[in-house]
Amino acid sequence: MGRQTMLTLYQFPISHYCEKARWALDYKRLDYKIKNLFPGLHVMTAKRLAGASSLPILVHDGKVVQGSGEIIDYLEQVFPEHKLAPADDTLLADVLAWEKFVDGKIGVAVRIVCYHVLLDHPDILTPFFTRNAPWYGSIYMKIAFPNVAARMRGLMNINDRTAALANRQLARGIAKLSERLQHRPFLAGDTFTRADLSAAALLAPLCKRPEFGLQWPGRFPGPLEEIIGQYAEQLAWVHEVYNNYRRPKPSSKI
Repeated sequence: MGRQTMLTLYQFPISHYCEKARWALDYKRLDYKIKNLFPGLHVMTAKRLAGASSLPILVHDGKVVQGSGEIIDYLEQVFPEHKLAPADDTLLADVLAWEKFVDGKIGVAVRIVCYHVLLDHPDILTPFFTRNAPWYGSIYMKIAFPNVAARMRGLMNINDRTAALANRQLARGIAKLSERLQHRPFLAGDTFTRADLSAAALLAPLCKRPEFGLQWPGRFPGPLEEIIGQYAEQLAWVHEVYNNYRRPKPSSKI
């Protein structure tokens, strides 16, 4: 247990890639601390720790691991209990191929379509950005939100055109998942793996899963609710995976 208490996850509460890392930590029943960072202000901390600005970042016994997939790689090596990947090389390649697909196609598209709408609604995003933040978080975000939103749109190339493209990509990606899962419960093999975890975590914002850790609004703004409704039937699998495999958090600390 001593080694487990040294785990610290630096994250954005709203990030579905951070949810992927949280889920892996929880699935392995590890004790860890969470450090929530503010968008924009996170850059200094992230670069100091890992040399690049992206989150999540896991710190453990002096080891720094950046990226959700890399974090799962590390956890599989150091904490092999409750495995998320098969030992068979051929099956492992299939698992990793599906994970790469959902990371690149599903996760990015979800991020663009959600932020394209929500960045116009600071009343919704500010509580997400400042969850369990220091007392000055809401004050900072109220002042900084216009600049943060503009910078996020620029860095992630979010605009009307890219949002429309992302929604089409999301439709194709979800259709591919649905076809794969039509006669099977898992994306690869006959057990739950990091491929299933990744797909469900990256689609979770469209399903408003409570395990994500946010207080979702009853309804998102109309354009985003339309997108959610468009895929609701195909996303039933996400709810099943959360219900069956999103284990309760152990004594994680924020």
